Amino acid sequence: MLQLKGLEAFYGKSHILHGVDMRVGEGEIVSLLGRNGSGRSTTVKAVMGLVEGRGSVQFKGGEILGHHAYDIAHRGIGYVPENRDIFPKLTVHQNLMLGEKRGKAKPRWSFDDMYRMFPRLKERQHTEAGVMSGGEQQMLTLCRTLMGDPDLIMIDEPTEGLAPKIVELVAEYLKELKNRGVSVLLVEQKLTIALEISGRCYVMGHGSIVFEGTPAELRANDDVRKEWLEV
Repeated sequence: MLQLKGLEAFYGKSHILHGVDMRVGEGEIVSLLGRNGSGRSTTVKAVMGLVEGRGSVQFKGGEILGHHAYDIAHRGIGYVPENRDIFPKLTVHQNLMLGEKRGKAKPRWSFDDMYRMFPRLKERQHTEAGVMSGGEQQMLTLCRTLMGDPDLIMIDEPTEGLAPKIVELVAEYLKELKNRGVSVLLVEQKLTIALEISGRCYVMGHGSIVFEGTPAELRANDDVRKEWLEV
């Protein structure tokens, strides 16, 4: 589905990623772990065409590195940024409408699906998004991205600052994506949720991949966890 080979990325003259190799298979949940500043967010931004990159990023067998973000989205990649980026003056329902991909014969997701997964959004569907809590805004951002019916969704720190009950909701949401055949690349600091739902994990340090394996292998590798994950 998604394959990165030798990916380098830059912010101006700052060299952030150093030859990143990773892959996400069809219908797979893969977690990208690491401390703040390790290059995780830059990786997904490079895939999305939001930062300058070199190397190779292939999606469904076609090269997308160097393409515009709107073209990459049109090809079937959804991106949920860490800062949420809701439209504060629009209602919940209007935000979801903006994410809707029209013209597809049988989209995977509907408004009813969104409201079923997150009943709180249904209760607040006519409320301006800007007055909602951080957790509610996170739910809205996730759902708005899904309305575009992506085949792969990249989610940057979806549980940051959320209450434990909302974190559980997000975990169930991610499992629902997998059940419907959507691939997920999850950028996350919380090991608990990442190891619970992922099929494979990558650990990043200083702009490079320092570990690849299953959640069980990461749990068993004290050295990697101590050096690259634990504070």
